[in-house]
Amino acid sequence: MTGDRTIRRVLKPVVFAAGVSPFGWLLWAGLTGQLSANPLEDITNETGIWTLRFLCITLAITPLRRLTGWNAFIRFRRMAGLFAFSYGTLHFLTYVIADRFAGLDFPDGIVSWTTVRNLVASVGEDIYERPFITVGFTAFMLMGPLAVTSTAGMIRRLGGRRWQTLHRLVYVSACAGVVHYWWKVKADTTDPRFYALVVGVLLLFRFVRFRLKASRAPARATVRP
Repeated sequence: MTGDRTIRRVLKPVVFAAGVSPFGWLLWAGLTGQLSANPLEDITNETGIWTLRFLCITLAITPLRRLTGWNAFIRFRRMAGLFAFSYGTLHFLTYVIADRFAGLDFPDGIVSWTTVRNLVASVGEDIYERPFITVGFTAFMLMGPLAVTSTAGMIRRLGGRRWQTLHRLVYVSACAGVVHYWWKVKADTTDPRFYALVVGVLLLFRFVRFRLKASRAPARATVRP
């Protein structure tokens, strides 16, 4: 089996299974009563943390590729990014259901346009009034365009340069995710500080590499009038 076939038939399924396993564990824990007395809060917390972890993994792909010389790492970046968006979606939906939907009144019944309107208004008001929700929602929304444009077809349509520029939004999303986590926990910031360090190191790697590349670039010839 060639290297390419090994990646496609062995490594990618293994990585995919690893990416799905946190969701599988949450599902199993929920069905067997292994979560705490507040299971929706457990799901919200776990999906949020896994969103941040997959953002870190996505950012780590390029440094690992550069440091190891194994270019096949790049084959897993899209998968990691899509897992980040998937867990971010679960995180947001759990918040909407557990925090906003559960607090609504239903004058016209649960299934009605009034319920939809009130839910949208409640979520919008919470995003506006609570800073940690604002920055978390920003991080989630920034991942949307990245997920939509992650296919090879979208790369061709956008062009390599524009696609790369757009996908630098992952840097902002990761930073916003750390801030969201930090502001949420308030008291014990040990875990948020760890993720802040990881994201900081990964962004520093890119900055140093950019500076080195710029310093090695040949000086442009001066054009005389």
